[in-house]
Amino acid sequence: MKRILIAGEDGKTANYEKALRHMGVHVETSLHVPDSSLYDGLILPGGGDIDPKLFGQLPCGTRLFDPVLDRVQLTILSDFVQDKKPVLGICKGMQLINIWFGGDIYQHLADSHAHEYQGADQIHETRAQKGSFLEKIYGHRFCVNSAHHQGVDRPGRGIRYVQFADDGVVEALTHEYLPVAGVQWHPERLCFDFHRMDAADGAELLTYFVKQL
Repeated sequence: MKRILIAGEDGKTANYEKALRHMGVHVETSLHVPDSSLYDGLILPGGGDIDPKLFGQLPCGTRLFDPVLDRVQLTILSDFVQDKKPVLGICKGMQLINIWFGGDIYQHLADSHAHEYQGADQIHETRAQKGSFLEKIYGHRFCVNSAHHQGVDRPGRGIRYVQFADDGVVEALTHEYLPVAGVQWHPERLCFDFHRMDAADGAELLTYFVKQL
């Protein structure tokens, strides 16, 4: 059985765990820096904002963040990247991937009202880059959910942006040669019990990730 580590806080990753267990994957949530050889892949989950010091900026639009959590998650990410293990970042997790590779983020999106959580996830259209893994899964245009006010800005080394909202906000990234990818949306809230007709089936993306393990 494949083993996935979710680098998140205990009690806050139930939707991720449930979705992956539907697929017959062994899942553990922990922030203890692990022996990455014990796992086949890593998920960096969503969460709060990110400490601006990590990308060389002063606070300017950043809200609540946990600097200790951010650094622990980046340390865990480092171990999996160095071992060339598959990594999937979701929402904040995607932003952390970009920062780890030397990129940065917008601390507050100009069009944040179109992406922020407002009592529920927002749904909006996106376009995938031709030839990207997301186009192969979902086609060129598809809808996703949205619950964020920050987003990636300058890409890190080897990072390519492969999905965009119609207002230009980056919705997904991948690395040029490492098995590392991230999405700004939440597939774990678009699959199985949370499947909805007005958005892409998140199970297809999670299945893609599991098949890489």
